[in-house]
Amino acid sequence: MPNTLPSYFHLHLISDSTGETLTTIAKAAVVQYASIRPIEHVHPLIRSKRQLARVLQEIEQAPGIVLYTIVNAELSEEIERECRRLKVPTLHVLQPIMKVFESYLGAPETLIVAGQHVVDAGYFRRIDALNFTMAHDDGRLPADLNQADIILLGISRTSKTPTSIYLAQRGYKTTNFPLVPGIEPPDALTKPHRAFVVGLVASPERIAEIRRNRVQLMSDRQLTDYVDRTQIANEIAHSRRMFARNGWPVIDVTRRSIEETAATIIKMLHDRDASAEQATEPGDG
Repeated sequence: MPNTLPSYFHLHLISDSTGETLTTIAKAAVVQYASIRPIEHVHPLIRSKRQLARVLQEIEQAPGIVLYTIVNAELSEEIERECRRLKVPTLHVLQPIMKVFESYLGAPETLIVAGQHVVDAGYFRRIDALNFTMAHDDGRLPADLNQADIILLGISRTSKTPTSIYLAQRGYKTTNFPLVPGIEPPDALTKPHRAFVVGLVASPERIAEIRRNRVQLMSDRQLTDYVDRTQIANEIAHSRRMFARNGWPVIDVTRRSIEETAATIIKMLHDRDASAEQATEPGDG
């Protein structure tokens, strides 16, 4: 019999928290095997033997790869023991990372269930940033731009809003302003302020495609200029000239995910702040 690849496989994700960490790690691995479809079984908030017993029963009924992040040593041992019995592969995904930390720091880990979700100052900062971003979306700039960490500029359909929300979830107060033909942005943008201004662009083809889909959803056939490729190219050229004139960095989002765009913006912001700190350091002598 030829050794053929399966068309799908079962993937069990067991967590004593929300399962977000596991889901993210699993997604990064699964995309490398695009020809095989994963059937995900997410088991969050597993903190007792009774809860785990139900999960292990489901694994026995649908065996597959088992990934877990369980702090309780007794529950972890039970997962390992049962997976050996069922002959299914299993991995405590944070254990190799924690071993590296323990080896380098010379100190044992402090076991905290859902430690990454502790309600601390960082948590409230992210909530504050999200509230600010939702209140200042799509042109609703704050009266004082110093209140914002990041300002995104771009023509329609350059992913300003979703990028703003993602940045807010990372704790950055973000606002965005749409560039419309014939309408200049507020003068306040070109005056001194602490906010980091970034211009977003994309290819005319990509924007035209997104706008056409948008028009179809709105059942509006009167927006011919809105979806015209030549008009879109002119809008992009105008926005690029504006960005260059003001020295604002530009990111082409054509082939970038929201996460990649946000990561680039955060790096640019950190680089700017680091350069500013170096410039203000007193010289020798």
